[in-house]
Amino acid sequence: MEGRIYLSSPTMHGEEQRYIQEAFDTNWVAPLGKNVDEFEREMAAYLGIGHGAALVSGTAALHMAVKLAGVRPGDRVICSDLTFSATVNPVSYEGGEQVFVDSEPETWNMDPRALELAFERYPDCRVVILAHLYGTPAKLEEIVAICKAHDAVLIEDAAESLSATYRGRYTGTFGTYNAISFNGNKIITTSGGGMLLSDDGEAIQKARFWSTQSREPAPWYEHKEIGYNYRMSNIVAGIGRGQLLHLEEHRAKKEEIYHTYERAFADLPVRMNPYLPDSRPNFWLSCLTIDPGCAVTPEQLRLALQAENIEARPIWKPMHLQPVFQGRAFLTAAEKPVGEDIFARGLCLPSDVKNTPADMERVIETVKRVFA
Repeated sequence: MEGRIYLSSPTMHGEEQRYIQEAFDTNWVAPLGKNVDEFEREMAAYLGIGHGAALVSGTAALHMAVKLAGVRPGDRVICSDLTFSATVNPVSYEGGEQVFVDSEPETWNMDPRALELAFERYPDCRVVILAHLYGTPAKLEEIVAICKAHDAVLIEDAAESLSATYRGRYTGTFGTYNAISFNGNKIITTSGGGMLLSDDGEAIQKARFWSTQSREPAPWYEHKEIGYNYRMSNIVAGIGRGQLLHLEEHRAKKEEIYHTYERAFADLPVRMNPYLPDSRPNFWLSCLTIDPGCAVTPEQLRLALQAENIEARPIWKPMHLQPVFQGRAFLTAAEKPVGEDIFARGLCLPSDVKNTPADMERVIETVKRVFA
């Protein structure tokens, strides 16, 4: 069997080792250190936002954002429905209750119309968590305006969309608090890790405090608040600094992969994941939906690719369909829930920056064969 083609795997370049070696040479391998400080500064500078706190995961960053937003037990929080569970789990960590909002078909992200319906039904909601699915920016102008009109804090989950822009501005800078991820499958990786971002310097300092076990500035171990062991290590941050040098290169390769699929599948009954003309996705994952009425199913396609040692995965299953969130409110502005339809007809295709032309041809020919 031919070699494995992955959905999205880590791609190392060599510069990462230089920063790691520096940490070893100075014996600064424990949490925090120069690489952490510099990674926070460099990432904030790249995005054009004031401050960053490097943490062990994007989920930890979202948890800190939820705490900073003041979510308390029993509070309702409006959340993207079509996303990975990490987007919404931190609401439960703080005892809150998710209100799920359906997608719109133009970006697959939170529908502003459904967001308005959520505020009509739950006018006491004061926090919104928005995810940019598969690296595609949501309708940010409308969503930001709605949040302002309802005096709600916007938390932006840009875990999948690092380097994507909406009207020339990077995702991960529109919210009061924002989270990005460096998980192994993301556009750049630190093996694990994430970062909380904000223009509010005091909030970032508070998150750093909570993330280092809420240790008070005393010579002994003094704690007045519950804390967490969430800070990124100096070694991991070194990987991130080396990866950041190649972020634009990775984004360009991801875009090339997307358009290669788009051209190759032009005559098939499929559509690639859409985006707004005034946005620039990072094309983290190239996805397709099969046209309604077509006899081919996403699972047939996935199994055909699997038989050729090619990794493909279903679209995220909407949160309101997850057993763990049974009974949570779900708002849609469509006749048929958009997210459910995308999940039923969609598939994520290999989008690894190491994909060669031969790899792409293997994937494309396998897909075409299923539809032949």
